[in-house]
Amino acid sequence: MTASVLLAAATILATVSTTVPESPEGRTVTVDDMFSGKLRPQTYRDWHWNDQGLFEDGATPDRKVTYKLPQPENDDISYGAVPSRNEFGSNSGVTPSPSGALLAVIRRDESLVGSFPLLNIRTRTGSLKSVKYPMNGMSSERLALCVCDTLGHILTTLDVTDFESDRYLTNVSWSPDDRYLFVQVLDRAQHHMHLNMYRASDGGFVRTLLTEENDAWVEPENPLYNIKGTYDFIYTTDNRDGYSNLYLLDTLGTVRRIAACNADMAYEGNDGAWVYYDSREVSPVENHLFRIQLKPSKKISKYKIGKPQQLTQGGGMHSIKLSPDCKQFVDTYSAPEIPAETRLCNADGSIEKVLLVSPDPLDGFARCEVELGTVKAADGVTDNYYRLIKPLGFDPSKKYPLIVYVYGGPHSQMVNGSWLGNIRMWEMVMAQRGYVVYVQDNRGTSYRGAAFEKAINRRCGQEEAADQMAGLNALLDRSPWIDRDRIGVHGWSYGGYMTITLLTHYPDVFKVAAAGGPVIDWKWYEIMYGERYMDNPVSNPEGFEETSLMNQTSNVKGRLLIIQGAVDETVVWQHSLSFVQKCIEEGVQLEYFPYPVSEHNMRGKNAVHLYNKLTEYFLTNL
Repeated sequence: MTASVLLAAATILATVSTTVPESPEGRTVTVDDMFSGKLRPQTYRDWHWNDQGLFEDGATPDRKVTYKLPQPENDDISYGAVPSRNEFGSNSGVTPSPSGALLAVIRRDESLVGSFPLLNIRTRTGSLKSVKYPMNGMSSERLALCVCDTLGHILTTLDVTDFESDRYLTNVSWSPDDRYLFVQVLDRAQHHMHLNMYRASDGGFVRTLLTEENDAWVEPENPLYNIKGTYDFIYTTDNRDGYSNLYLLDTLGTVRRIAACNADMAYEGNDGAWVYYDSREVSPVENHLFRIQLKPSKKISKYKIGKPQQLTQGGGMHSIKLSPDCKQFVDTYSAPEIPAETRLCNADGSIEKVLLVSPDPLDGFARCEVELGTVKAADGVTDNYYRLIKPLGFDPSKKYPLIVYVYGGPHSQMVNGSWLGNIRMWEMVMAQRGYVVYVQDNRGTSYRGAAFEKAINRRCGQEEAADQMAGLNALLDRSPWIDRDRIGVHGWSYGGYMTITLLTHYPDVFKVAAAGGPVIDWKWYEIMYGERYMDNPVSNPEGFEETSLMNQTSNVKGRLLIIQGAVDETVVWQHSLSFVQKCIEEGVQLEYFPYPVSEHNMRGKNAVHLYNKLTEYFLTNL
């Protein structure tokens, strides 16, 4: 299919629908096939740009500065550990300076944080492992930021005095000459952020460059990116113009929007003359690379900013690896009918050569019809995107059971313009066995702007469930071939919470549900994530009462299976076991399957066993 035809198909996806047709010839997909590694498109996902500017095989080599960290004073103290349970874009507690001579090191003090016991069954008599778990509304970690040399010596500690002592220190950045540090300091309630500048020499506070405030939440996720050859930076926020956009920023706090775009953006790189960024402006379900020309000046207000240029070709999803010098990029492209095509492109978007065209992973397999489209949210205005997989050998004169797969939580997008709409292959497994499978994004998910995401504020699960039902009802209205008496739902983590929410709030609709690692009550979830979306039980008692599934056990009318990793450090066992105990006390029957040595995400043989378990459960009960 040509690029022009693909662009038209993707445009249809964003407005009405597009369909990838059924191909009934071939064998059916099994769970073992799912985990063979052969059913995902072939790409250069493990390649990288080397120091010579060449794209080569293998994961990015470890280029970390060789350093030692300070020795902790006791078991509750750590230096350089990832803070705040990986929230706020954090993946390291160490930020080397541009020269590599200095380190900004997070000091984390968890002495006030409560512990949660996890059972290790592999010792002779069993043993308990205690993990620090900061539960919503309880004591949190205390953070400090130290400036260290590479030998583990603390040279100074930043003088951070904003808010209370349980503040967050996020997105640490250096000035290009190692002289200053920039820290996005966030209050615990996540309603106020101060972007502060400090001296690296003595830790002294210089000034607050800007502040952000929001009654829902402020969520800084990106450091400052230095504009090469200048002392200016690129700053990212969704709190100024309604979408995650890029802004010029100087050290006096002057802020200027780079491109006026009502769509979410993500920074890719700059060479001092051009800024490269991803954008969802073509469609929320497409990702494209853009660039915009900058002509720096001594003042931000005097910068000359050009017009945005779209660099990627073909409607769909483009995953970008930009070379360090910004002269080339590798574009891994996917569309509903294209598994993957990897291209080496020049900085102006011209294609230098096609590196790899992935074969169709489903060659030799039967495939079901996949329909992609939009449906109105419960507000009657917003469009939500869906993916519908019809049963193999679909006959509209017959009746088919339906499985709704749901996640629905923040920082997710289940449906997009990639191959088969970003399908999870278990959906194909079940459709080949006679099920209709429906997947939909709802308000509260990503890439749709701040208002769309913040619709869930202080009431997790409520707007999401309303949107899921709006989509489901629209599907039922136009699909007489769906058996209304055989509708099931499955999801994991936030999706497990949504699964039980849908089952108990709409017991006359859902007859079977399988919930994995479900949140049951937000008071038992971690501070960093939970307080952002729900605040805490003292400040939002009505919200916690409304959203707690402990109040819904009497509404379990259909069959419910709960699956839980017994050593889950993300959604601890207290959630699901408390729900089970409440069901016992009320005489409500359900099924419970623990994975004794699994954490939150199932891996290896446990994952294979899990999906065989889910398949069997729905085949038996729906």
